[in-house]
Amino acid sequence: MTSNRGTFKRTAHRLTSAAAGALLAGLSLGAAPAQGAEGTAPLPEFDFSACPTVDELPADADPGTWRCEVMHATGHLRMGAVDEPLTEPMKIAFAEGRVDGEFRQVFGEMAAAPVRVGRTPLTLTPQYGGYSDFLSDDTRRGEFDITFAIGAARVLPALPSSGCSVGSNEDAVHLVLKDTAPTRVLSKDPLIVAFSAQDTEFAAPGTSGCGRLNRAFDRVLDLPSAAGSNAFDMDVTVAIRPYA
Repeated sequence: MTSNRGTFKRTAHRLTSAAAGALLAGLSLGAAPAQGAEGTAPLPEFDFSACPTVDELPADADPGTWRCEVMHATGHLRMGAVDEPLTEPMKIAFAEGRVDGEFRQVFGEMAAAPVRVGRTPLTLTPQYGGYSDFLSDDTRRGEFDITFAIGAARVLPALPSSGCSVGSNEDAVHLVLKDTAPTRVLSKDPLIVAFSAQDTEFAAPGTSGCGRLNRAFDRVLDLPSAAGSNAFDMDVTVAIRPYA
């Protein structure tokens, strides 16, 4: 089992207290749209180009025994004042196998679409938080660190162009996902499986890298949010392809 940790550069931006107050007043959360029922969707197309390359596998790994997994996850996020469906799939690619009998993983990439926060102009984009462990056992499906990049559906004054997020690589949302529906095989060739999982016990950190806007965004999003007050539900489809 391996982990991957990285560091984002954070850029501080100055904002007067008056400007921060005006921005906060314009960001009060409205009622979020209800999550609608969805029917069974056709199998998506999976892009394996984000898989780690053979050269990125551990030095002693036998590619013939390794495989790449590409995950598509939709669901629902409740975190602080955020209560939103995740209708566009988060896409995660990683490799897994064994070296000298020990299970190992190599993270590839994560991509996700922005999620609009209620009736505010704010958006949250899920991002890889620097740690993953997708080896399932009797107690959990896997563990995963995630942050949420803060953006806006329209121009907001003094919003940093990058680095402003809920959490950071040093203080990410740490998910310990537990099954809510068993794994089922959707296709054998190619191999595609599906399952559902959730974490209702994680704590959500405050915002980071937003300069003087950190406090304003924390007030709007009701962050930090203690463990037990949040929930991340995921419906996951996974395509699996061997390296050989």
